[in-house]
This record gives sequence, structure tokens and C-alpha cells, in this order.
Amino acid sequence: MGHRVKSIRERLDKIAADKSKFNLTEGIANTRVVQRERQRETHSFVRASDVIGRDDDKENIVGLLRQSSDTENVSVIPIVGIGGLGKTTLAKLVYNDERVVGHFSIKMWVSVSDEFDVKKLVKEILKEIKGDENYSDFSLQQLQSPLRNALDGEKFLLVLDDVWNTDREKWLELKDLLMDGASGSKILVTTRKKAVASIMGTFPMQELRGLSLEDCLSLFVKCAFKDGEDEQHPNLLKIGEQIIEKCAGVPLAVRSLGSLLHLKRDERDWVSIKESEIWKLEQDENRIMAALKLSYYDLPHHFRQCFALCSIFPKDFEFDNRLLISIWMAQGLIQSSGQNAKMEDIGENYINELLSRSLFQDVKQNVPGVIYAFKMHDLVHDLAIFFAQPEYVTLNFHSKDISKRVQHVAFSDNDWPKEEFEALRFLEKLNNVRTIDFQMDNVAPRSNSFVMACVLRFKCMRVLDLTESSFEVLPDSIDSLKHLRFLNLSKNERIKKLPNSICKLYHLQTLMLGECSELEEFPRGIGSMISLRMLIITMKQKDLSRKEKRLRCLNSLQYLQFVDCLNLEFLFKGMKSLIALRILSISNCPSLVSLSHSIKLLIALEVLAIRDCEKIEFMDGEVERQEEDIQSFGSLKLLRFINLPKFEALPKWLLHGPTSNTLYHLQIWNCPNFKGFPNDGLQKLTSLKKLEIKDCPELIGRCKLETGEDWQKMAHIPEIYLDGQKIASSTNN
Repeated sequence: MGHRVKSIRERLDKIAADKSKFNLTEGIANTRVVQRERQRETHSFVRASDVIGRDDDKENIVGLLRQSSDTENVSVIPIVGIGGLGKTTLAKLVYNDERVVGHFSIKMWVSVSDEFDVKKLVKEILKEIKGDENYSDFSLQQLQSPLRNALDGEKFLLVLDDVWNTDREKWLELKDLLMDGASGSKILVTTRKKAVASIMGTFPMQELRGLSLEDCLSLFVKCAFKDGEDEQHPNLLKIGEQIIEKCAGVPLAVRSLGSLLHLKRDERDWVSIKESEIWKLEQDENRIMAALKLSYYDLPHHFRQCFALCSIFPKDFEFDNRLLISIWMAQGLIQSSGQNAKMEDIGENYINELLSRSLFQDVKQNVPGVIYAFKMHDLVHDLAIFFAQPEYVTLNFHSKDISKRVQHVAFSDNDWPKEEFEALRFLEKLNNVRTIDFQMDNVAPRSNSFVMACVLRFKCMRVLDLTESSFEVLPDSIDSLKHLRFLNLSKNERIKKLPNSICKLYHLQTLMLGECSELEEFPRGIGSMISLRMLIITMKQKDLSRKEKRLRCLNSLQYLQFVDCLNLEFLFKGMKSLIALRILSISNCPSLVSLSHSIKLLIALEVLAIRDCEKIEFMDGEVERQEEDIQSFGSLKLLRFINLPKFEALPKWLLHGPTSNTLYHLQIWNCPNFKGFPNDGLQKLTSLKKLEIKDCPELIGRCKLETGEDWQKMAHIPEIYLDGQKIASSTNN
């Protein structure tokens, strides 16, 4: 073996010497962009102040929407343009314009994307009109009547966003169900395809043009410089003017390059981008891709791999920061900083970097500062696919000519083969697979045999995501996946037990069992999973205190969530052994009576979030017994109490010990019996910067600005929100 290693090193040295000899540079070869299923979902909100250069287009569309038609009750206005040009943004501006809101009695926003499924679209339209009414089991025959009745005689506006369908028959089938609206009803369609506009439109298509150079420059300056900073760098601004000329007026390209240059003030960096040969592509969507490629080439190598991995998720997928970081970790893509930083924190830095470069967008906070969601723009997703293939691919069971280099596979086929052997035979086309992903809706294995085949064939697998699967038994042979780091069994409503062999996955970092409503209990040897860092649990067990020894050895655990544990009454007592736990989330556990006394001994805990637990209460007499408690909770930053009807007062431990010096953010939402703050107030919480109180009528009455009984107890806090409104005073201004 030593001789073989020496031989390999000699070959590598020769290759390195040849690289210098021929002036070769490192890079990633261009590969063909392969189209994949678009599953794009949008929403109707936009902040008008963030949109530049679309006033004329907006006025034009608003005028058309208010214009009557002599030919038919319902007219269709198509907005056409290449990706990234701002079609959806323009539709949002129009949709929220006051003149439009007042002109229509019903407004509906529906995302379409590739799959123009009439039945699905009718359900989405009804959902927009009727709200929470459930039509999931209705046939198209059953759906058509409530839709026609809902629209009958009503002047409506329907936005069909991101339409790709060119099958006229499908459109006519949907159109027939929409024709009962009152005269003046409108359908606004956004599409990249002129063929779609010609099939659907009754008004001439509104072809969206690129922004003017002046508007592009305004947008570029907003992204590349801080307020007023552009005046300090006239030379850079001149180069910027030349750069944006090559963006073809596409806002996405302008924003991408502006973000790319945001922290760069060396003139050479700007000139390098201006003179890049990548601009020699034709003036079509490939040219926009060329602008985005520069953002990719500017990424460090390890960022490029993390970005490429995102390509196996569907378009408009809502990423969860915890999920994505866990998968990056599982694939070994997160590099240690050498300063004892947690991998999760390094992963957060990666996400923030990609956000700053406009490669991620649309951030939505779920647990502020801790759990959040974000998306990728369609074109950015195309960019990820461009550089990820052939190692990362999305396949269906009809895919052919699969590269031997495939390592990461996402399945997108809703039509599972009728015969099981066909699915099994398809797996024979794959080798050396490290990722199997079934995260798309309604796409998951339904048999034990398929899972068994994956386990037996792909021994190097690191990520196995079986979300929404419906098999009953995880095979005993799961322990043969020695390299597995990430296992997601969420939303399996049939699985009852996990094999004990799963506990031999000593390198497993993430185990997700959320919404496994029939799962009875932990496997006996779960304490052997010493590398586990994230554990999400739904199960039928009542009392974890009997099984606490199984969990005590999980001292690498960073994130623990109990969700939808309907029978759970007590947490286990030995929680202090979870010395690394940073986030504890408990949600929808209606039988949970109290927290374990030992929860206070979680010295690394930063976030405690409790919601939808109708029986839980905080008994201070129980948690204040031991003096060592005063030394506990030394890292707590965020406390979240939501939908807790028996929650009446802050626990005493919050106002004593290290917590008083670390707590930054306190949320109390929908706790109607919360009486008020203690007499010593919140002054002891010296680090508290943000307090949010919502849907707590009695408490909000006590906290009214200047006049409330509790106002002086909290007036020192810089940010106070009562029912969503920020409260400011001379004290906290």
C-alpha cells in the first residue's frame, strides 16, 4: 500500500507541474443545461418602494384591467418576457394597486408552473375564494359546480402566474369553467412563452421590456453601494455603467452583479467583471445566465459545492436553514474554521453569504434568528443545475442515458411504476449514489422492497430522505449504511417501530421522525447514536422518564424537537446530560403537563420554544428546589411561549441567575391567562432587547404606552411590539 500511495503522489506532482507549464487555471467545465420540472409557487405581496422602473408598465396594465370588453365577459391579458425580467413583480404591483382592489369583487392569485393540471388549478382557485374549505377528495365533476357558483355574476381578477402550458385543449377546459363571471372580469397571465400568450390571450400580449439604463443604474447603485457611498467612488460608478449595459435590462442580472460587487472597492475587481469574456454569449436568456455565472465563479470552491447541491430541490422550494445545513454537513461540505466553531454556525455563515450575493432570497422568519425559510429565483436555480450536472440530477422512472458520474439523485416522478420490479430495475442504472431524495410532494417510496434495494445497493449513501413515504418497516439492514449521516422519515403515517439495527448508525447526525403519527417509541439502543446532532420526534409514548437512559448519551445533540406528540405527558428527567443542546422546541403536545426539573440544567441551551401545549404550566415550587439551579441556563437567548392557555406568569428562574444576563428576545403570544409581569419588573433582564406580546388581551391592556400598569416595568426595552405594532416612547426611542 505504501508503494501505491507513493506512485499516486508522483502522478499528482507531475499533473501539478504540467498545469504550471501550460498556464492552466482551475475552473469548472460548462455543461449542458437540462430542463427539469418546475414547481414554482409565488405570492401576491410586493413592497412597491423596492421596485424600480416599472411605473409605465404598471399604469398600462391597470388601464387594461379596468377596460371593458365588448366580446366576452372574461378577458385575458398576457404579460410575456424572459426569466428574471420582473413579470411576477409587475403582476404583484398591479394586483395590490388600490384602483384594482376597488374594481373587482373577487381577487385570486394562483401559481401554475409546468404542470397545467385543470383539477389542481380549480382547487387552488376555490381555495383563494373560499379560504379553508377542503376540496382535496373532490373530482373535477364535483369541483366545477362550486367554482361556477362562486364566480357567477361576480367581477373577478384571476392571476395565473408562471404559465408554461401550450396545450390549447387544457386551457379551453379551464376557461369554460371561468366564463360565468360578470362583464369586465379579467385573467392576468405571466409567462416566458409567446405561444402561451397566443393561446390564452384576448388582449394583445404585453411584452415586458428590459429596464432602461437609467433605471438599471439606479438598481445597481442600490445593490452595490450603501446609501450615498456611490458619490465617494466615481471611478467605480463609471465602470458600473459599462457593466450594466451588458445586463440586457434584466433586473435579476443587475441585482446579482450589484450584490457581487457590494463589498468590493478595488477597481481591478470591477474591471475584471467588465472585461470578462463570459459576456460573449448571445442576447437571450443565456446572456442572463452569463451574468449569473459571474456570481458563481466568484464563490470559493466549498461554497460552489454547497450551491450546486441546492439543484436537486424543486424550483421554488422553500429551504429550511436547519435542513439545508444538515445535508451540507452530511456531505462533508462544511469546512471547519479551526476556531472550535460549531458546524451549524459555519453553515449559517454559508447561507448568509449566499443571501448577500442574491443567490438566496425571500427570507421568512419562523423562529426569529434561529429557524427561517428562503428560496432561490428560478434562474438562479437554473444556474445551480448548470454547474451541478452530471453529479447532481433529478430523475423519474422513465429517464434514460443516465451518466455514470451521478452521485446525488432526487426523484420527481408522481407516477410510480405499476409493477414494483420496474422501480427496482431502474435502480440498477445507478451506482455510487450518495444522496437519495424524495422531498417533492406526493413522491415517495410506497414499499419496503424499494427501500431495501436502495440500502443494499448504495453502501456509500450519506443522505437518505424518504419524506412522505408509506412503507411499514424500515429494513434491519439499514445498519449496513455505515456512511449515512442524514435520515429523514418524516410524514410516514404507517411506520410503527424502528429496527434496533438503526442504532448502529454511529455516524448519523440527523434523524427526522416528525409527523410519524403511529411511531410507538424509540429503539432501545438510541443512546449509541453518539454523533446525532438533530433529532425531531413524533411518537405515541406517554412518559419519556421511563426511557431516559436511552437518551442520556446523546451528548452531541444540538437540536431537539418534540412535535405532535399527542400522548406525551412528561419529559425525561436526565436532560442535564444533553450538554451540547442549543435548541429545544416543543409544539402541539396537548397532554404535556410540565417541563422536567432538569431542563434548567441545559447549560448550552440558547432557544426554548413552547407552543400549542394546552395543559402545560410552570410550577416554580418544583423548579426552584436546588441551589445549583441558580447556575443553570447560562446561554439562553430566545424564549418563545405561544398558545399556552394555562401560562399565567413568567417562571422565577427567568429573573434569576445567568439567564438575566443572556436573554435577548422574549415572545408571549396567545396566552390569554397571562396576568402580568412581576413587581420587580423586567429590569433584571439586562440583555433583553426585544419583547413581543400578541393576542393576550389582559396583558396588553397592562402594557399600554405610558398609561398601562406594567408599562414602567418594561419601558427600558428597546423594541416592544404589542399585537404586531411597534411601541415607541421617550424611554426606548
